[in-house]
Amino acid sequence: MGNMFLWVALLMSHCFWGLSGAAAAEQSSELERIEKCGTRCSQGLHCRTKPGTWFPPPCQDPAQGLNSSSVFANISLSTVMSCEGKQKCSLHLQIKTAVHLTESIHGVSICAVAAGMMSNCQVFTFKKASRGRMSGRKVEVENNCFDISQSQRVQVTVKTVPSYCGVTWTSTYEAPGCINKDLRQHVPECITGKLSYDVKPERKELSVRVTERLEDYDYFLRLCRNDFICKGTGAETKIKKGDPVMSATLPYSRPLPCLCIEGWSLLTDAPRVQVCPFKDRLEELWFGINFDPLEETLSWEPECQVSAVVALCQKREDGVCLDLPHASQKVSREKITFAKVDPHPQLCMKFTAGPQSWVKCPFADATFKAWEVVVTRQQGQEDVKMLSRITATFSVGHV
Repeated sequence: MGNMFLWVALLMSHCFWGLSGAAAAEQSSELERIEKCGTRCSQGLHCRTKPGTWFPPPCQDPAQGLNSSSVFANISLSTVMSCEGKQKCSLHLQIKTAVHLTESIHGVSICAVAAGMMSNCQVFTFKKASRGRMSGRKVEVENNCFDISQSQRVQVTVKTVPSYCGVTWTSTYEAPGCINKDLRQHVPECITGKLSYDVKPERKELSVRVTERLEDYDYFLRLCRNDFICKGTGAETKIKKGDPVMSATLPYSRPLPCLCIEGWSLLTDAPRVQVCPFKDRLEELWFGINFDPLEETLSWEPECQVSAVVALCQKREDGVCLDLPHASQKVSREKITFAKVDPHPQLCMKFTAGPQSWVKCPFADATFKAWEVVVTRQQGQEDVKMLSRITATFSVGHV
């Protein structure tokens, strides 16, 4: 499934935190470690644990004065972590609840359900003798045997045993994701590896090193162009798990801002990490201007997604390019086209992204000739041909 839910057990047993505050704390904290999951009840209260039934009996009418606020004092949710090794940790939802015990309450049931999953319920019953001794007191029940995943949304419901109508506590708990450093280092589904690189522009190569990877798995690297997804630009490079160097060389053709290095472990649904060495090289985008002489159109298509304004302008002798009226377009990722364009050496395209602008003048290049004259000699006569790449009218005179 996607990212597993982390929960730092910073919630105090006598204080119910707001869920957003709890999640924020867990994102920046280490999770509490447990050796094995289990159930703990208040000292002197003997409780038994059993799985809940799929079809629980209908609720009963509560005694007078029995309601959610009078029964449930404090309920807190957090995530704890159990580990079999440094990189083999799993997450559990820890639920602490305080109950004002009365003779009519024999225990509590707790259910946790996530989207697309069946409900997981546990019933905690109190032995008759112990609940008789502690009737009228506030007792606590703690359980941390609900398995959860990173970034999972869980709905938690707490009821009395037997179930009394209207005496219910319900809340939705969203566990933090792999942004938590503790998970990124110890939960397999969050361990991406760390990428560092050196750019060798003279060879057009990237030297990539991998650290903090998932052990006992091969590792893959590739170059890709990042948009909604990162589309690969070439073959993947595999680094074997036993390789002591953990590095590879990746050749590139152009230093585009959306060109990224992507790495992942050979693990089902493995998370991926990306670094983009040329993310600030916007000047690499303003190439590939095309002119169609038959359609008289000037076009350009970005190789990376970019937020920019493209305008036609006329370049003066002092180098300043003056925008032409009504000749600008906003661009993100789609191709833009200017129609009815007459080629001229001073006709240019101005690209503006943020505070910076770049000017490209396609017709200043000899490859964009609007027309040419070809003179050939045959039998003492000169044959003149005029070739045009645009619709034009020519007149010939004798000087």
